Amino acid sequence: MTQNEQMSGRRPRKPGTPGAFSRWMQRTTNARMNRKIRNGKGQFMGMDVLILNTVGRRSGQPRETPLAWFPEGENGWLVVASGGGSQHPDWHANLTAHPDRVTVELPGQAAVPVTPQQLEGDERDQAWQRIAAAQPRIAKYQSKSERQYPVIRLRPRRP
Repeated sequence: MTQNEQMSGRRPRKPGTPGAFSRWMQRTTNARMNRKIRNGKGQFMGMDVLILNTVGRRSGQPRETPLAWFPEGENGWLVVASGGGSQHPDWHANLTAHPDRVTVELPGQAAVPVTPQQLEGDERDQAWQRIAAAQPRIAKYQSKSERQYPVIRLRPRRP
């Protein structure tokens, strides 16, 4: 840590991760989007949006993330772990750490417990083709990234 970083109390950020201003902007934008979804408006830039509720992997605190979703059959949703720079976004790590504590909120509806499943191989490839056809901008983002975006299936959890 440099002397300036020690004096300011800030730690250096890892390469490929967002800075403080970017994180603040994301928190502010996410809070606004969450309010819209809870008020029944679930569209952003032509994409359907839901709120993914997870638990922080280290903090144990509730986390809410608005995400674009894509239909998965009659009873489920697909989400893509895009963003996050050179590493998967935090919500992905939280979902992986506590898969039994994940819920989703669709516009104007109560939270539904879900079971997440990261798709692999042919199943992921087929889902990715449907997602990329529905939203070419996601495919464009993927083409600029060094990592492969995980595709996660969310299915309502059965009691």
